[in-house]
Amino acid sequence: MRASKHLEGDLLGGHNYSDHNEESLKRGLSSRHIQLMSIGGAIGTGLFMGSGKTISLSGVSIILTYMIIGFFLFMVMRAMGELLLSNSNFKSFADFSAAYLGPWAGFFIGWSYWLTWAVGTIADFVVIGGYLRFWFPEMPLWIPTLGTLSLLLSLNIMSVKLFGEFEFWFASIKIVAILSLIATGIWLICTSYVSSDGVSASLTNLYAQGTFMPHGIMGFFAGFQIAIFSFAGIELIGTTAAETKNPEKTLPKAINAVPLRVLIFYVAAIAVVISVSSLADISPNQSPFVQLFLHAGLPAAAGIINIVVTTSAMSAANSGVFSTSRMLYGLSVEQDAPKFLGKLTASSVPVNAILFSCFCMLVGSGLLFIFPNVMEAFTLVTTICAILFIFTWSMIIFSYLVYRKKRPDLHDRSTYKMPYGITMCWCSLVFFAFVLTLLLLEKDTRDALFCMPIWFLGLWFSYKIRSREERYTILKTGNRTDLK
Repeated sequence: MRASKHLEGDLLGGHNYSDHNEESLKRGLSSRHIQLMSIGGAIGTGLFMGSGKTISLSGVSIILTYMIIGFFLFMVMRAMGELLLSNSNFKSFADFSAAYLGPWAGFFIGWSYWLTWAVGTIADFVVIGGYLRFWFPEMPLWIPTLGTLSLLLSLNIMSVKLFGEFEFWFASIKIVAILSLIATGIWLICTSYVSSDGVSASLTNLYAQGTFMPHGIMGFFAGFQIAIFSFAGIELIGTTAAETKNPEKTLPKAINAVPLRVLIFYVAAIAVVISVSSLADISPNQSPFVQLFLHAGLPAAAGIINIVVTTSAMSAANSGVFSTSRMLYGLSVEQDAPKFLGKLTASSVPVNAILFSCFCMLVGSGLLFIFPNVMEAFTLVTTICAILFIFTWSMIIFSYLVYRKKRPDLHDRSTYKMPYGITMCWCSLVFFAFVLTLLLLEKDTRDALFCMPIWFLGLWFSYKIRSREERYTILKTGNRTDLK
C-alpha cells in the first residue's frame, strides 16, 4: 500500500508518479461507504463488550477517559489527513511513513498493522462467541468462529465494492442501535422508571457519592486499556485512500466528524447506561447495553440488542479481513512480503493476501480453546492490539513531525492543516507513553506488554535479512536503488 522505496526522494520532492501496481486497486469505495466506515471505526467492539469492565473499574470517570482518548486520536487523524492529502502518491499511512522515516518504517508499520488487525479480529471472534451464548449457552466457541470467518472470507474475496456495501449496512445497524438505546434510556430517565431490581432510572446515578472514581485514581487509570481498544480502527480510512473516490473531499469530511461521534456514541451512550442501570448493577463480564434492557424488564429488546452487538463485532472483523489483506498486498508490492501475496483477481481483489490473513486468524483463534473465560481471552488480545495500535498512531505522528521539518512548503500549501500541529504531536506522544505505562499496572496487561518486544525484535531481524538479500541482488545484477 505504499510507494516504492526508490521513489522516496521524489515523493518528498512532491513530484507526481504513477504507481501501476497501486492503480490496479480500483476506486470502488464511494463517499457513502467512507463516511459509514469512519463511523464504524469510531464505534469499536470494545465499546459494546469492554465498556462493562471499564465502567466497573473507572466508574463515571470513564466518560472523561473516552473524551481524553477521543481528543488525542482526533489529532492523529488530522495529522494523517494532512499527510495523505499532501501528495497523491500516498495511498496509506505506510506510504508516508516509508517516505519520511525511511523504508524500515514502512516495513515495520505494514507488518505491525497487519498483526494488529489479525489479532483484533480474533478478539472479535471471542466477542461473537460470547454474544451467541446469550441464546446458546452450551455452544462451542469454534462454531461461530468458523462460521463468521467463512462468511467474511466470501464477502471480501468478491470485490471491494461488496465489502463497502456490507460495511455500510453493518455500520448503519450500529448507529441505529446506539441511537435507539440513547432514546430508550432518555425515556426511562424522564419517566423515572424503576427496574425489577428496584433501581430507579435517574441522572442522579451519574453523580451519586462514590461513583466518579469508585476505585480511586488507579481504577481511573486502569480503564484506559480497554477504552483505547474501543477506538481501534478509527484510522482504518487511512488504508482506503487507494480505493476511495475523490479522497480530497471524503477524507476531511470523515475525519472532521470524529469529535461529534465520540460525544454521541461514547459520552452520551455511557451516561445513559449508568443513569438507567446504576453503577453497582453493571457487570464487568457482560455488555452493559444488553443489561440496560434486561434491567428495564425488556428481555426481547435485550435480545435484539444482542443481535446488534453481534453484528457490530462482525463489522469489526470484516474491517480486519479487509485491512490485513491490503497491508499484505502493499508489503508484497514493495517486496517486503512474498510475491504471491500481491496477486489480484479480475475484480482487483488481493485474493492470496485475504486467504493468508484468514488462515492466520483461524490458527490464532485457538485462543478460544485455551481461555474458556471470554473476558480473559478478550483482555489478552485487546492489550496486544492496543499496544500495536499505539505504535501505528505514534508512527503517524513521527511522520508528521518529519514532514513539517522537511517539507514546510507542502504544509503551507495544505488546505487541510492539522491544528497546532507540532505542539499537539508532542502532546499526543506523551499521552501514548502514559497509556503504555498504565499497562504495567495490571498483571494481564503487563504480561502482554512484556511479550511485544519479541515481535519488534523479529521484525528487525527480518528487515535486516531482507535488506542484505536485496543488496546482494543489486551487486549481482548491477541495478541500484536508494536502499537505507
